[in-house]
Amino acid sequence: MTGSQTRSAGHGTLPADTTEDVRTRGAGVSRQVAVLPVGSFEQHGPFLPLATDTLVACAVAREIAAAYPVHLLPPVTISCSHEHAAWPGTVSISSVTLHAVIRDIAASLRRSGVEALVVVNGHGGNYVLGNVVQESSARGERMALFPAAEDWDTALERAGVVTSPLTDMHAGEIETSVLLHAHPEFVRPGYESGDFVADDRRHLLTLGMSGYTDSGVIGRPSLGSAEKGKALLASLAESFGAYFSLLTSDGDSGRG
Repeated sequence: MTGSQTRSAGHGTLPADTTEDVRTRGAGVSRQVAVLPVGSFEQHGPFLPLATDTLVACAVAREIAAAYPVHLLPPVTISCSHEHAAWPGTVSISSVTLHAVIRDIAASLRRSGVEALVVVNGHGGNYVLGNVVQESSARGERMALFPAAEDWDTALERAGVVTSPLTDMHAGEIETSVLLHAHPEFVRPGYESGDFVADDRRHLLTLGMSGYTDSGVIGRPSLGSAEKGKALLASLAESFGAYFSLLTSDGDSGRG
């Protein structure tokens, strides 16, 4: 059974399931798994939208939902983007607030019979999400954070992405490729000449992004393509299979 067999078409970043869709899907699985995209609202240079991380997280989550019988949730659209505060339009919440939001969502899901939650993170600055998952797992709750660095490494290789994750930090080849595939209407001219490299960012937490880039870009967006974006999402959906198996197994997924 695949998620697409029981899933209504969504509009933009919002799933269009009815409560009956969720009921039907839940009846066909041994343990229900919800997928929560977490993005951000932060600058992505002059050619990608503030909502880029949310759009990327939702694209990954939709790809997962098309392949697995999961409960697709609407995204968390504002998160921890403090390092981008120097640019207009960026909005952040505290890590404490984001931690509480994820815990509240997971608790609400458990009350409605959805035992497992996968947080699909689209923003590298959401460090607290790792803490949420670790703490929840230690309590015996079923939770995972996706994609891991290893999942991205596999996806980059399969998609033929040239830039390393270190160099391609923000608004670079990866994010531009995903948006060129999933939301080309949001990519403005200028990415073709927007490359900027700053591999040594050891003081990022102190200085913020403005200490390393004037444009807001760190990476090579000129190398982005829709074909790479499609391959990245396909690889990530394949990697998700191990997470789905772990969270739906009868073993103790809360210990590792």
